[in-house]
This record gives sequence, structure tokens and C-alpha cells, in this order.
Amino acid sequence: MNLPSSKTLKEFLRRWAPQALLLTGAVLLVYVTFEYGSMYVRQKQLSAQWERQNAPSAAAPPKAQDPREQMTRLSIPSIDLDAIVVEGTSTRQLAIAPGHMTDTAAPGESGNSVITAHRDTFFRSLRKIRPGDVVTFDVPGREFRYEVESTLVVSPNEVGVLHPSSTSRELTLITCYPFDYIGPAPDRFVVRAREIGTASPEQRARTASSRP
Repeated sequence: MNLPSSKTLKEFLRRWAPQALLLTGAVLLVYVTFEYGSMYVRQKQLSAQWERQNAPSAAAPPKAQDPREQMTRLSIPSIDLDAIVVEGTSTRQLAIAPGHMTDTAAPGESGNSVITAHRDTFFRSLRKIRPGDVVTFDVPGREFRYEVESTLVVSPNEVGVLHPSSTSRELTLITCYPFDYIGPAPDRFVVRAREIGTASPEQRARTASSRP
């Protein structure tokens, strides 16, 4: 069998390598566009579902539900973050929303509620968060407000950040770090916050109506 000469191989690569790179780039562009488009559409659907869940109704109030079965909304106005949170942190769930770690306290419960999301999607703006920023968690019939106390960088094996430091309501946000790292990031960026207040829908409505 005759093997191609070195010159023939170089000419082949010189001719077809640019086309192969262009094709690879186009495939990657289509993939990323599809993933981000799917994420946007699914988050809009979740937001509409959340609005229906919290819409005023003249019907009899529903029976009490497990907090984990109810949709929650995470909002951090200082960094323009607003997203519906899903229950669970599987690859599929984190592709459409921030996820609540199921073995930690549910949002609004006593203990440490842990929310995680990707650094290049929903939590990309966490790089701008600062101590003193207010984080809001909306659950059916209640709004919980937290104040950021600290941020830190830890290794993926540092599970201590998942544990509550007291019996009060705490919130921990986790994403990969560094934010601009190419490939699987080696560390985790952690935001710790503590509850500073709650409000019912009626209280929020009164507050909004009293504003000038």
C-alpha cells in the first residue's frame, strides 16, 4: 500500500484545515445558541408558572404544601439578578435555572438554604456582589430578605459551607471560580447571607402603594 508523501499530506492539511476549523466553529456556535435559547425559553416558562402560582385568587386557599414543592424566585437587585429556582442540581436542572440543593434547608426554612448555578449563565453577575447587598427570596405567601455578610473562595471539597452556622435562616449561593476560567474551574465562589426580615403579600402591597 502506498502511503501519501509528506508533501502531499501538508498540501491536504493546508487546503482542508481552514474549512474544518470553520465547520467546527459553526457547529459550536449553533450548539451554544441552542443551549442559551433553550435556557431563556425555559426560564420564561418557569417565570410564567411562578406568576400563576402567586396570582391573587378568590378561590379557597390551598392546603399547606411542602416548601420544596413550591416554586421560588431569587432576586438580587444590586447585580440585576432575577431567576426562578428549581429543586435539585442535576445537569439538566442547572441548564435551565439555579438549583436548590435538596439536602439543605428549603428557602424560608430555618437553617442554611444552598442555591447553586453556573458561573457563565445565571450566576455570572455574582462577581459584582458585595457585603451589604440584599437578596430576596419570594415563596408563595411570603418574601424573605437576606443581607450578604461575606464572600469567599473554597475548594470543591470544602463541604463546610453547606452547613448552617446557627439556627436562624441563612442563604448560601455557590458557583464555580474563577469566573473567566476556560474549562472546568478549580474552585468555588461562595456567598453567605443572613435573614434580615420577611414580608407578606399584603405588607409588600402596602409598602409599594405608600411610595411616592
